[in-house]
Amino acid sequence: MKLIEFTNKGIYCIPGKFYLDPWRPVDLAVISHGHGDHAKWGMKKYLCHDFTKPILQHRISPDIEVQSLPYGEQISINGVKLSFHPAGHIVGSAQIRLEYKGYVSVFSGDYKVQDDGLSTPFEIVRCNEFVTESTFGLPIYNWLEPEQYAEQMKNWHLMNKEQGKTSVFIGYSLGKAQRIMKAVEGCGKIFVHNSVAKINEAIESSGIQLPEYKPVYFNEDLKKINNEIVIVPPALLDSNMIRKIPNRATGLCSGWMQVRGSRRWRSADAGFAISDHADWTGLLDTVKATGAEKVHVTHGQTAVFSKYLNELGIEAYEVKTHYGDEEEEEKNMLEAPKTPEES
Repeated sequence: MKLIEFTNKGIYCIPGKFYLDPWRPVDLAVISHGHGDHAKWGMKKYLCHDFTKPILQHRISPDIEVQSLPYGEQISINGVKLSFHPAGHIVGSAQIRLEYKGYVSVFSGDYKVQDDGLSTPFEIVRCNEFVTESTFGLPIYNWLEPEQYAEQMKNWHLMNKEQGKTSVFIGYSLGKAQRIMKAVEGCGKIFVHNSVAKINEAIESSGIQLPEYKPVYFNEDLKKINNEIVIVPPALLDSNMIRKIPNRATGLCSGWMQVRGSRRWRSADAGFAISDHADWTGLLDTVKATGAEKVHVTHGQTAVFSKYLNELGIEAYEVKTHYGDEEEEEKNMLEAPKTPEES
């Protein structure tokens, strides 16, 4: 049984005649979540989870044709039974389950097995064939529990406050920014860049409650944010805009912080290893729990992770896709240039 194939447009469901997270224009795109490397402009029609719909309308266009479903509701497309199941990556993220003539394929999209208190917690979906990401598919990646990194971040902010500094956390507008807000909730006033505020509005339109926050505009008097918490996207790192914040201390929030001291990252006073992706143990446990006889390993550490799975007796293959652009962009923006001695 061949239910899916990997094409130059994206992952194609053969009997269903639709694509999963395609990177080129197609008639029907089934979308796992709202990040730009998985949800592209130009599709004739989109199908996604209910919480992802307003995110797509914000990030792509309010005029797109988009249908949405809740988790677990099944529809049939050309005889293929399709349903969305929680991926735990960001709000609205979904694994896509396909069933045809008793054979089940599951496309994970991006996923995280930790419960962050915002995204619907990850759910194991049994299948014959599993398509998994491997962004952090190396044994060195093992995340702290949410309570542990939240305590680190709160303590850092309180230390900054005692020293008369403003705590500036760097994290992606969709996913990471909301994680930061949740982690530091109750520790002080939270101000967010306008791009984060707009994403927050899209998320809140689905009835999801976020910690209290206020947008900050950098053409205004910034005295109101002194000694408080500010969240900005990585694109502002080293920008003139962020330099306008007086007495600032910057904290980078990324899974890449796991293996680098903060001094090795550009303009950083602190680094927090927070990721919206599964760590090594999470990836392995998930693949095993699906019971899949065949595993396709996409973006990230595909060579290492697929090799390890095969050594465990799980048939696994590397697959090249266009996913992972945001993680690579984040890594490239955060990494400091090497000194001559390090080259």
